[in-house]
Formats: sequence, C-alpha cells, structure tokens
Amino acid sequence: MVVIGGITRLTESGLSITEWKPVSGAIPPLSEAEWSREFDHYKAIPQYRAIHAEMTLSEFKTIFFWEYVHRLWGRLIGVAFAVPFLWFLWKRALPRSLAPKLAIIFVLGGLQGALGWFMVESGLAGRIEVSQYRLVAHLGAALILYLAILWVALDLLAPQPGIGSSRRLRHAASGLLGLAFLTVLAGGFVAGLRAGLLYNTFPLMNGEMMPPDYAAIAPWYLNPFENPVAAQFHHRLLAELTWLFAVGLWWASRRLGLPRGLRRAFDALAFVATLQLALGIATLLLVVPIPLAAAHQAGAVALLTAILVVRHGLRRPAAPELDAKARPAL
Repeated sequence: MVVIGGITRLTESGLSITEWKPVSGAIPPLSEAEWSREFDHYKAIPQYRAIHAEMTLSEFKTIFFWEYVHRLWGRLIGVAFAVPFLWFLWKRALPRSLAPKLAIIFVLGGLQGALGWFMVESGLAGRIEVSQYRLVAHLGAALILYLAILWVALDLLAPQPGIGSSRRLRHAASGLLGLAFLTVLAGGFVAGLRAGLLYNTFPLMNGEMMPPDYAAIAPWYLNPFENPVAAQFHHRLLAELTWLFAVGLWWASRRLGLPRGLRRAFDALAFVATLQLALGIATLLLVVPIPLAAAHQAGAVALLTAILVVRHGLRRPAAPELDAKARPAL
C-alpha cells in the first residue's frame, strides 16, 4: 500500500480523483460519458491548468488508474481487517489482551483513510499539488499503522521473549527505530517538495558539504519543511546516520552470544540498511526514476520492519503471573 502510494505521488496521479466517495468510489468509470465527467472534474483544479493543460483523455486514464488502485487497495485492506475482526469479536474468540489492540488498529485504519482525503483536498484549490505537510502526515500515519500491525503479529508468533536483553541494547534498538522513522519523514518532505531533482551528486552536493542556498527561506526554521535544498540535505544526513547506527548496532550484537534467530535478525538489519542506502544514492544520482524511487520507498518500509523485528526480539520478559491460589487476598 505504501509503495502504491509512492508511485501515485511520483506519477502525479494523486489529484486525478477530485471527490471522496468511500463506497460508490470503488466502482470506476464504465462509459465514455463517465470518463469525460471525471476528466472535466480534473480540468477544474489548478494542477491541470498549470501542468497538464495539454493532457488527453487517454493520458488522464493513466494517472486515474494509480489513484484509483491506491484508494481501492485501502478499501481492500479495510475489508480484509474488519470482517474477520468483527466476526471473531462477535464469537468472543479474541483474548482480552488482543481485542483492544485490534480495535485501535481498526480505528487507525479509518483515520488514515480520512487523512488521505484531507491531504488530497489541499491540492484541489489554491495549489497545484498537495501540501507537503499533509503528505508527510499521511505517510507517517501509514507507517505507524503498519508498525502497529507488525508488532501485534510478532506478539502472536512469539508470545514469550526468548532472552532477557540488556536495557542498553533495547534502548539502542528503540533509538534506531526512531531515527529511521524520522529519516522516512524527512524523505516525505523531499518527495513533497520534489527535492530529489536537485543536487544529483553524492557524497557532496555539487561539490559542497552544505549548499549555499540551505537557508534561503525566512524565517530560518521553515527551511527544513519548505526549502527543497534543506529538505534534501537533512534527508541525506539522517540516512547516513541511520546506516551508521544500524551497522554499529549489528557489529555490537556479534559479541553478545545472542540466540541464532536474533543473530539472523541483526544480520538482516545490517543488510537491509546497506541496501536502502544504496537505493537512495542510486535514486538521487539517476534523478529519481520511478521504478527505483518506488524501490527506495519499499526499502524504507523493509528497514523499519527489520528494526522492529530486532526490537521485538529484545523485549523484556513479562513478569510471571501468580497462580490464582497463590495470589494474596485484597
């Protein structure tokens, strides 16, 4: 779903559907008259007049396809989760500890759909594309939802921690997860500002460690969010720090005598972090080709996955519950 959303952004397809119809919108245009009506709606927004004034109906169908698939996939996710969740809830087949977690995921999924429309709405009037702030919020919420689903799934697959890891190692894994998440959000600003089309050199930015137009916007604190040059600089820096942190954590883990499964998780983390850095550099140097950029976005999700698997494997063992007969009377 995240990758489809990235392709939708890269192909400038996100504003091709100008109405939010959660139910009836699942049916695409089925006649030429319906296609013409959808195209007329798109012609009424600023993006069409500023960028796609020469677009044909055939070309419009291409960008419509990606936004339609993105929304349809969201509906499919909702159905795939809601139907079994409500069924097991009705059958009272869910453990008490699991039902609230699934309910929170269910609510987050609905809010994510509403946030997606909130993002699209920002580009329908007064702008030629969506707000980069709403784009990053939509991306961040999608990742939070994904990580929540993954953590619950890992709990079901491995209910009991295999080891009692040190607090320092757990904190390091948590810190890496936060750093990687921040790096992905910074990448969202790069995408929202089209900053990947600038300074397509590495490791320096056209021969400079820090480009001269880094602080071109006043007030200064808006530069990371509204200046494409600053957005790219921050994403680069955070990506390099994330890679160094991931490889350093992997190297440190080799001396700890961890169980085989956890050692493999650390190995996977180092591999995915290195692959993701390479994908990012290649995407930049080749000026953001869509297949490579989509792979880079998929790599970001894979990296977050690898970190969360490691962090889950390091979680603290739960305190043993007292037998009912051994519990002290209240």
